[in-house]
Amino acid sequence: MSITPGALEDEFSLTTAVTRLDFLSRRDSGATTLNTVADVDEDDWSSFRETPTSLDVPESLELLALGEVVARKAHDSQLVGFRAALRGGASWAQVAQALDVSPGEAWTLFQRLIERQERARLLDPQDAAAARQLAGAQPR
Repeated sequence: MSITPGALEDEFSLTTAVTRLDFLSRRDSGATTLNTVADVDEDDWSSFRETPTSLDVPESLELLALGEVVARKAHDSQLVGFRAALRGGASWAQVAQALDVSPGEAWTLFQRLIERQERARLLDPQDAAAARQLAGAQPR
């Protein structure tokens, strides 16, 4: 099996991908020393908690790919958040504050998300038009 974001994206929901990403991230100690031996008391299971671990190559590649999967899935959910906020009556100033950008930048980002999902055929033309109407004119 090839470890790619595309392969993992279909396999994992966002929640599962984040959980696995967190697990792998916590399991890797980040140590750069190779071939180290730790003295572990075999009768005390809690000593394993203190022993640093390192990911093998497939796990480290999975960690990289999962990071990309989480970023993609989170990015895809932005359009849902925009539409919900605007339908609920949020102003572009409020949306912009939630994204830590200016209102004009938030509006432009919303337009780009609509275009991207429309090109990917995730959003049909009628829904794209409705989203653009919901956005209204670009704020100044």
